[in-house]
Amino acid sequence: MVSELKAGDSVEGYRILAVIGRGAASIIYLVTDPKSKQVHALKHVKKHESQDARFLEQAENESRVSARLSHPGLRRVERVIKKSAGIFSGANELWLVMDWVDGTSVDRSPPRTPLDAVHVFHQVAEALAHMHDQGFVHADMKPNNIIVSEDGTAQVIDLGQSCAIGTVKRRIQGTPDYIAPEQVHRRPITPRTDVYNLGATMYWSLTHRPIPTAMPKDGESLVSSLDDEMIERPVPVIDLKPDIEPRLNELIMQCVEVDPEKRPADMRFVADRLNLIYAILKARANDGTRLADATSNAPGR
Repeated sequence: MVSELKAGDSVEGYRILAVIGRGAASIIYLVTDPKSKQVHALKHVKKHESQDARFLEQAENESRVSARLSHPGLRRVERVIKKSAGIFSGANELWLVMDWVDGTSVDRSPPRTPLDAVHVFHQVAEALAHMHDQGFVHADMKPNNIIVSEDGTAQVIDLGQSCAIGTVKRRIQGTPDYIAPEQVHRRPITPRTDVYNLGATMYWSLTHRPIPTAMPKDGESLVSSLDDEMIERPVPVIDLKPDIEPRLNELIMQCVEVDPEKRPADMRFVADRLNLIYAILKARANDGTRLADATSNAPGR
């Protein structure tokens, strides 16, 4: 476990303001640069044992992928600081200086209404479409990797598991409730993998229920993973929330198809559909407001 710094401590030229996140081998701080007065997020990753090497690899990967992207919906790594235990040893400690996103993750504060949810996920889909255009897949889309600010602006974080389109990973990577079947079976990772991950994220955000998964929650064993044809199909969102917009139900259920070929062809399609659905829901909300105003101002009330 990485040792924790306290508010007021200084490290690598930055002053610690608070701890804002923790991972298996990392701590994320809110820090300020005394010279520029700018506020950043600072991720500290340290290798204590040999099995911790993968966390360093993920941090380095996050910085490499971030350098190839430029989109307001993706958290940017501004600077990487590497430290080693000796002259002839590789890095055993990393500091990532990142954009600070002032908001709350979707897993801690899910969107309150379908309109809010579609607004958030349209932004996420646009950010992921940019990644795909640049040749990368996020590969770990889930509610706690989406930060939403008070004004409804969403940003995707944690590119540690991101990879080039078509990558076949050495081991299973992903989160059980959101992982795509092709990730469990170590098949090529494609934009349709992110489509599935985002679909599972939308499903949970609207129903507060996870979809059935091919990977057991207690491990990453290929032996215990389910074949595609044995994976239980999720209950349609509309069966759990009858008042949901049918087009939104249809899109989510298409996104979480087990067979990648049955999912939307790309994230741009998903973004466009979410934009259309948002326009429909927004128009209904406005009509409802006008009807309520007309009723309240009617003679005799």
